[in-house]
Amino acid sequence: QYVLAVGSSVFYAMFYGDLAEVKSEIHIPDVEPAAFLILLKYMYSDEIDLEADTVLATLYAAKKYIVPALAKACVNFLETSLEAKNACVLLSQSRLFEEPELTQRCWEVIDAQAEMALKSEGFCEIDQQTLEIIVTREALNTKEVVVFEAVLNWAEAECKRQGLPVTPRNKRNVLGKALYLVRIPTMTLEEFANGAAQSDILTLEETHNIFLWYTAANKPKLEFPLTKRKGLVPQRCHRFQSSAYRSNQWRYRGRCDSIQFAVDKRIFIAGLGLYGSSCGKAEYTVKIELKRLGVVLAQNLTKFTSDGSSNTFSVWFEHPVQVEQDTFYNVSAILDGNELSYFGQEGMTEVQCGKVTFQFQCSSDSTNGTGVQGGQIPELIFYA
Repeated sequence: QYVLAVGSSVFYAMFYGDLAEVKSEIHIPDVEPAAFLILLKYMYSDEIDLEADTVLATLYAAKKYIVPALAKACVNFLETSLEAKNACVLLSQSRLFEEPELTQRCWEVIDAQAEMALKSEGFCEIDQQTLEIIVTREALNTKEVVVFEAVLNWAEAECKRQGLPVTPRNKRNVLGKALYLVRIPTMTLEEFANGAAQSDILTLEETHNIFLWYTAANKPKLEFPLTKRKGLVPQRCHRFQSSAYRSNQWRYRGRCDSIQFAVDKRIFIAGLGLYGSSCGKAEYTVKIELKRLGVVLAQNLTKFTSDGSSNTFSVWFEHPVQVEQDTFYNVSAILDGNELSYFGQEGMTEVQCGKVTFQFQCSSDSTNGTGVQGGQIPELIFYA
């Protein structure tokens, strides 16, 4: 009793307060035994031993018994293990536990990696209020058709939780007003026709009116929001102070252009800005890659067209990739197309972009001459 009372004002009140328990055995039905054991271990030995499957229950116990150091350790653990597949569940829990810092981190991941977060199994496990908050979110960086499909998946899971047959009517009923938070009219006509219009979750009148809204001059009034989400504005880190072109000076030859970078705060890399042909309009096939310690985190094989100017041309990864602070990552590009290209000069080892500082180093993967001082990969495109 003494050890617990010293470490927690709640235990002190339980054992020595005016309403102290006098029983020899005290039952605590709302805390998982494994989590309570972690709490006891911390209070006796100052050791914190957290695991992914018990950390939320431990956070609950730490909050209940007002043990702030253990609660802080739980939040830090959750922040470091946060990724798109568990961000929605952790958002739901962070709101429940009133942890604003964790809530903010969850939103950073959900906004930047919205498609992966909404398609995760964890999204289907959230409560109704969290669902409505997410679907209302202005900064979700994804197509509305992805939001609509995620809402349907959640409704199916909720029907099963409530023991209801999975029918369009029941899905609509469990969704309630959440259905009318989806910005269906901001889909393209083709997306609507191939998806929402055939989902059977809308009434015939709603489907008819939305088709008219797309095509008719006299548009009917709709109950769904009409304005497109703002999403996130990508930021660009430009590492060269100038670009140039001299005949035979720089060529794309199917070799690897690569550079290493590190940042001083967590960001999401979305793609690269690349130089194109210096001989007029040209199409390139390009493979871009992001690696950490030799492990490929993202890659994409795609095409882009340059217009003969010294502008950069955006090439995107399939999904934005979370990049941790104070760790070097390697980005590379292999281009196949018109060989002669623009190239960057007067490269900087450190670049300040808004609140993010980038550091650059040469990469051993670079076999086409790109380095810190000059070459290719002039821009990193990111969200922060």
